Amino acid sequence: MYNPVKAAQVIAYLACKVPNRTLDVLKAIKLVYLADRESITTFGAPILDERRVSMPHGPVNSVTYSHINGERDLDACGWSAFLEDRANHQLAVKADVTDDDLDELSEADIQCLDAVWEKFGHMGKWDIVDWTHRRENVPEWEDPHGSSETIPLERIMSMVGVENAVAQSAMIDDHARIAHLMVKLA
Repeated sequence: MYNPVKAAQVIAYLACKVPNRTLDVLKAIKLVYLADRESITTFGAPILDERRVSMPHGPVNSVTYSHINGERDLDACGWSAFLEDRANHQLAVKADVTDDDLDELSEADIQCLDAVWEKFGHMGKWDIVDWTHRRENVPEWEDPHGSSETIPLERIMSMVGVENAVAQSAMIDDHARIAHLMVKLA
């Protein structure tokens, strides 16, 4: 089940690594995808429970992308407690947010975020876009020819070498469905 607070905290954690505590929107969404991919590679499951899609500028976590674009009520979902409104294609961490406030992130999440920052933090947004378009780097991305197409979790898992990717992705999907039903019943 998608957790917008956790998604905002993922971006805030990464943005806190920059002296002015801001990230370009395109760079942020690429880093979020790459962090999920790192988590799948390392731990067998993504950081965020959401649909991922191939878009013209590469792979994207779709629900996080819609939050970044302001297509959701950012106050009601808790997103705006961590990030300022998007301005000039930048996402900024709220001034009063500290590392202690990022309590949705596990040690495993932080390990993956640090690994992604180490590899990609120095790169510009277009360098990351180019990197994600290379088949040898992100083979699960397919050119959607101006549209968007779902990237199944199973495909990502297979591409990064998760054993029993079909069973693993089905188990994660089942867990998400159960969590969703539990919330509906509550």
